[in-house]
Amino acid sequence: MAITSVLVANRGEIARRVISTCRRLGIGTVAVFSDADADAPHVREADAAVRLPGVSPAETYLRPELLIKAAAGAGADAIHPGYGFLSENAGFAEQVAGAGLTWIGPPAKAIATMGSKIESKRLMADAGVPVLAELDPDEITEDQLPVLVKASAGGGGRGMRVVRELDELGAALISARAEAASAFGEETVFCERFLATGRHIEVQVMADAHGAVWAVGERECSIQRRHQKVVEEAPSPLVERVDGMRERLFDAAVRAASAVGYQGAGTVEFLADERGEFFFLEMNTRLQVEHPVTELTTGTDLVALQIAVAEGAPLPAERPESRGHAIEVRLYAEDPAQEWQPQSGTLHTVELANTVQFGLSTQDSGIRLDSGVDNGSVVSVHYDPMLAKVIAWAPERTAAARSLAGALAAAKIHGVVTNRDLLVRVLRHPAFLAGDTDTAFFDRHGLDTLSEPLADAETESLAALAAALADAERNRAAARVNGRLPSGWRNVVSQPQVKVYDSASGTHEVRYLLGRSGVTVEGRDGVRLVESTMDSVALEAGGVLRRFEVRRYGALVCVDSPLGPVALTAVERFTDPSAVLAEGSLVAPMPGTVIRVAVAEGDEVTENQPLLWLEAMKMEHAVRAPADGVVAELGVSAGAQVELGAVLAVVTPTS
Repeated sequence: MAITSVLVANRGEIARRVISTCRRLGIGTVAVFSDADADAPHVREADAAVRLPGVSPAETYLRPELLIKAAAGAGADAIHPGYGFLSENAGFAEQVAGAGLTWIGPPAKAIATMGSKIESKRLMADAGVPVLAELDPDEITEDQLPVLVKASAGGGGRGMRVVRELDELGAALISARAEAASAFGEETVFCERFLATGRHIEVQVMADAHGAVWAVGERECSIQRRHQKVVEEAPSPLVERVDGMRERLFDAAVRAASAVGYQGAGTVEFLADERGEFFFLEMNTRLQVEHPVTELTTGTDLVALQIAVAEGAPLPAERPESRGHAIEVRLYAEDPAQEWQPQSGTLHTVELANTVQFGLSTQDSGIRLDSGVDNGSVVSVHYDPMLAKVIAWAPERTAAARSLAGALAAAKIHGVVTNRDLLVRVLRHPAFLAGDTDTAFFDRHGLDTLSEPLADAETESLAALAAALADAERNRAAARVNGRLPSGWRNVVSQPQVKVYDSASGTHEVRYLLGRSGVTVEGRDGVRLVESTMDSVALEAGGVLRRFEVRRYGALVCVDSPLGPVALTAVERFTDPSAVLAEGSLVAPMPGTVIRVAVAEGDEVTENQPLLWLEAMKMEHAVRAPADGVVAELGVSAGAQVELGAVLAVVTPTS
């Protein structure tokens, strides 16, 4: 049956991705949106949109009955689940079919079978696919450590814990079960041997209803944080190096898909060692986040193939061949230097030059952008903090890495802290360029080093000067009297103008004079102002001319240059006394829910001791004591909703 209109039961970049293919195919689209997503790009781009009242996933995107009702009301005859949410929910697939709609995904039975990691591993073993042995949590011994506790349902690193000490196993099981139940509605967990330095290799499969099963290509996704992928590429450097590994991988993936009567797009994931031996991890019965690298290396629209298979069409006679190399990075609103702490707030600007949105070919620009946000988008605490995927294709791997790193370094991303600088450092790291990547990459090469800002102290100092001079131009433009004179200009040299900015590394005080001979900066004799406007400042330092682009959003000042991006906060001349926090105050690093409190007022605590836990963006975040001391005040209790900057507790230092 031909599909005429698709409801995308998802949000963000994957919703936009599906809408883009439907538009190319001439198929109508229906978006759904929570109240938090009312102004999201995917809502504007669909032909129609239906509101799902509420903000949390449980109220909105995880409600099958609301999604099916929305499809019926908007005249859609098919549902595409995207990834995450209900994409691997067999019950939802059955309800979609029961409502007379076409499910753009695999059969419900295949989803159910592969949705249980315990049952799927047993089935894979019977099909001749290599697996890691399942361990009974009640019978694990010291000799079997370390082990990995995993949720049987779902994916994305939720419900996973590494246990290295036997006495930590009980707490890890309880925590993993709670997280799994919250994320997937299923608390079953199991254990298996933990391979700390494995390579994460996966095979994209595509199958039709006529018995054809393709292994489209492999991807390597070894660079991860919290068991979630950060960098993905195709083909795999490991597979390229090991003779015969690709053939064995493809054979295992086809066996896995055939064993469950699979149809549609799916991914079979393996954990491999440096010798090329591999073990089945799981099968994701949906489109993967990292599918663009396969699309760019094969020239294949996987979403279009999903739709064709759902309509009953056979796969083409020839499987697409791979060419060149593609690398994808996930741009997150998070701070890697602060334990990957998710960020929220307004994304004022996100600009990457010369990109193709959701493009299947990047030969002209080299860069594809799959983004769920636009300028002015609000990053909510209710959903995953991924902003976009940035993908580069080139004839060979080094060129792809260089192109992608350059595009990211030059991007203008203003308003929230992101992992952009870390991504650039990874892409330029000698070990990455040599293909020496595994799941311990961040541990091996030092997260503290990899997450350092691209801009060094000298660049921050120049950026602060540029910000001060651009602010002077802004003040002059707004002046009602003597607006033609440069701000701070004196016919007879008097006191310098003073501007103060805070940055991630400290405070910058800029003291400068504007006179007949130009600008004079205290402590910077070698710096000369070439020209300045409200948005751009050209400075010559050490005989080198550089241009700094300056944008201001309230107190936030963002300065971009080839030396690296710098975010500054303008410090007001006079401080509001009511805004001064008491010494030892612990404030909420993000809006969220207090899920647990481990101390009471009057308790003695030690430096770095967890005091309470916040839940935001599907993750738990510990709030720790800044020093040895006593809990003087405790302003929250479990279940409390807190805003960014709210005082949670006050710890009076012992000394």
